[in-house]
This record gives sequence, structure tokens and C-alpha cells, in this order.
Amino acid sequence: MSVTSRYRDAWESFWRAAPQETGAVFWDAEPALTAGPHLALFEPRLTDPGLPLVDLGCGNGTQTRYLADRFRRVVGVDLSAAAVEKAQRGDPAGQAAYRVLDAAEKGAAEALHAELGDANVYMRGVLHQCEPEDRQPLVDGVATLVGSRGRALLVELSEAAKPILLGLARSPDGPPPKLAPVLRHGIAPGEVSDDAVPGYLEAAGLTVVASGELPLTTTEYGPGGARIELPSRWLVVGRGA
Repeated sequence: MSVTSRYRDAWESFWRAAPQETGAVFWDAEPALTAGPHLALFEPRLTDPGLPLVDLGCGNGTQTRYLADRFRRVVGVDLSAAAVEKAQRGDPAGQAAYRVLDAAEKGAAEALHAELGDANVYMRGVLHQCEPEDRQPLVDGVATLVGSRGRALLVELSEAAKPILLGLARSPDGPPPKLAPVLRHGIAPGEVSDDAVPGYLEAAGLTVVASGELPLTTTEYGPGGARIELPSRWLVVGRGA
């Protein structure tokens, strides 16, 4: 099974229209505020830090380049060809490799695993953006990539983020400038329930090693000038771990 065409088309149109510069996208915050805190949770729980790292849903590659400074081999993958093109353009030194990949497509995930072997996976804010029918196949794809030795860090908006985003979207002055394109392209964040995630993981044969809560920093600012942060949950998972 591959992702629905509506979801694919929404992301392709979004990334095609998105500016190239870092920080222009709502969730494209500096790695020191995003991937950095996540790695502090992930790295101590890796069984094999020497495995390749897959940045699943790499977007324009801001976090991927940061990860490539810390892991031997990093591959950024995204459903959108326009996103991968931006990631490659933003990484002229070739710190990481990038490719278009539909991780919900069983054969695609298996082919990447056959190439890399077991891998560690970093996936930030992907599952909650999926159509309901795509969520289990996506988590199954993560399980394929980690194999028996890898681990995955999943970071997802919690249910508590949805009313915050709705409040921003319905502001009398309109949504913040960087959130508006997300909504305009039909990407609806915060749509997966907190209780559903463990079920997807269990069905994929993945075990939760550790979990917790951590605010997800955005690039947008509220009326008072403070950076907008969204409630999120993180989980480190592996097979039989």
C-alpha cells in the first residue's frame, strides 16, 4: 500500500511553493531547538549508533544536515520530490544523501532496508499528518527499516496541539504567515490521537523503549513576541527492545 494521492499531492504542492531559505516553513526551526533536544533523548538509547540513520520525512533537509554532522551515514527521504530537490539544493557539500521514498509502500521500505541494512530512524511530525489509512503502513515501514538492531525516534504533535493550531488558524487577523500555507495546501496537523499511536507500534512489532513530552518549537511567533511551541510526544522504539 502506498499513501493516498490526496496526501501526496498536498505535500508536493506545498513544497513546490515553499521558499528555499531555512526558517521559512512553519516547523523548520533551528536544529539546536529541534533535532538537538531530540538527539539528547535518542542517542543514549541507541543499541548501535554506527548504523545508518534515516531522516524519514526530511522535508527541505534542515534537520538532516544537522544529523549528518553526528552520524556516519545519513539518508533523508521524503514523499515529495519538490522537498527532496530543496534538500539537495540546500546541501551542496553532500553531507547527506536524499531520495524520494514512500515509506508506507511496503516494497519501497524493503528496498531501502536491503540497501542500508538495519537503520536508526528519526521521524518528526509525520504520522499526525497522514491520512488515517496510511498510518499503519507508515509505521510498518519504520519497523522494516529498523530491522532487528535499529531504533526509531518518533516525535508527534499531541492531541493538545490541535486546539492551539485551530486557535491560530481562526485568529481574527488570520493565521500566522507561516501557518497559512500549510492550511491552504490542505495539510491538517494534529489529527492522530495520543492513544492510537501505541496500537500502530504494537501492530508493527515495535516496543516502546522510552517516551515523554517535549514542546515542539516552530518558526512562528505569537502576539506577545514569544516563539510558538506546540505540545508533542516522543517515543523511542525498537523490535523486542
